[in-house]
Amino acid sequence: MASIRSCVSVKPAAAASPVKYRSARVGAAGLEPRGLRLSCSCSSSSSSSLASGSDGRRDVGCASSSGRGNGVVGLVGNGWWGRRGGQRVVAMCSAGMEGVRHGAAAASVPAASAVPERAKVVALVAAVMLLCNADRVVMSVAVVPFAAQYGWSSSFLGIVQSSFLWGYVFSSMVGGALADRYGGKKVMAGAAALWSLATFLTPWAASQSTIMLLAIRALFGLAEGVAFPTMSTFLPKWFPTHERATAVGISMGGFHLGNVISFLATPIIMSHIGLTGTFAFFASLGYLWLSVWLLNVESDPLDSCTISKSELQLILAGRSASKVQGSKFPSLRELLSKIEMWAIIVANVVNNWGYFVLLSWMPVYFKTVYNVNLKQAAWFSAIPWAVMALSGYVAGASADFLIKSGFSIALVRKIMQSIGFIGPGVSLLCLRFAQTPSVAAVLMTIALSLSSFSQAGYFCNVQDIAPKYAGSLHGESTNSIISTQDPHHSNELLGS
Repeated sequence: MASIRSCVSVKPAAAASPVKYRSARVGAAGLEPRGLRLSCSCSSSSSSSLASGSDGRRDVGCASSSGRGNGVVGLVGNGWWGRRGGQRVVAMCSAGMEGVRHGAAAASVPAASAVPERAKVVALVAAVMLLCNADRVVMSVAVVPFAAQYGWSSSFLGIVQSSFLWGYVFSSMVGGALADRYGGKKVMAGAAALWSLATFLTPWAASQSTIMLLAIRALFGLAEGVAFPTMSTFLPKWFPTHERATAVGISMGGFHLGNVISFLATPIIMSHIGLTGTFAFFASLGYLWLSVWLLNVESDPLDSCTISKSELQLILAGRSASKVQGSKFPSLRELLSKIEMWAIIVANVVNNWGYFVLLSWMPVYFKTVYNVNLKQAAWFSAIPWAVMALSGYVAGASADFLIKSGFSIALVRKIMQSIGFIGPGVSLLCLRFAQTPSVAAVLMTIALSLSSFSQAGYFCNVQDIAPKYAGSLHGESTNSIISTQDPHHSNELLGS
């Protein structure tokens, strides 16, 4: 472990009393100096050029008013000492961070704060995931008044809704690779700025032409396709393995709450400030988040100036080793030769097929089967998503508790994924026996709540097997299921 000291006083050494001085230490695994530049000021009235010590530190000089004599430098306790002409001088030195890997920290590390840095990080990730989903849903609500205003047909409505995926399919894999290379902070910031701009421009594009609207919606999908792969890159850097599922649960909880908030708030906002004002409101929230994100978050805790030493050591000690070896991202052929990759792809397909069918179908189901009005249908549809946000956190905390208790990571992921598949399947099979909308809502809530256990299963498994390339792997697996996520296509299947 490297230790870098910043020293502050310069005094002649007494015969039997060592000089006391303040020293701030920076030490963490991976912060290894490759030659430090040190400069010393001593109180002697002569000038010496002190030779490098035997421990590998270099460029040590002692400056004063006279230019005669030679000196010798060494290390005494926590200070540097020099000998010139029989006079022993202890010099307090200032050590720069030149040559320290990652350019990580300042010489002074903050004391542990009441709120850990990773708690701030996961709160901001959950917030941006909430906005990511809320901005999607606002178009789902606004598309009805748009259709009435511009005379869109039902088939064109489906094209407008699916145009989101035209951009999404290209950016999910590219965005993951960018996040792996340049860090999650920059990529997530760029994505949020772009999708907020597309959200703001949507009403204007609709008033111009259908081509312009479809282009803006594709741009919106292009920006949002980056969010999940970037999250998969970002969280493993900030959270040790035994906290990762909880972090994913909180982040995905924000995503699910975006459904609830946007479904319930958009009609109210729209009734007060109109279509254009509603899109502008959600876009402004994105830029507000962006300003907080850029000022308070780094891609890696090693680059943070506000993280405490103890928290940094906890994160670094808990990072998992990647099973993907080498400095280059493996080829698609090599990835598809691994059984772990196929397990993630299949789990992703099954999970997302059920998720997006329920997301698109649920309001229609309550309206057509139980003949509830649209306002009631919105509430029946919102409750399961709200509970899912909470259950995702419970699933993550449970998985992390099992890992801390000594269960293997692979076993815990399998247990969580089994609950995430079997539980919803049984609940939806029971749905055919529901006689009232209240019973149906309870079964839907159970299904979605148990489905959230997949977040502590395959979703975390991407980060477990290749944390260095988690964004790229997430993008690869997402590209394999884009066709299953078209809500218009899902509605056609359910209606046939």
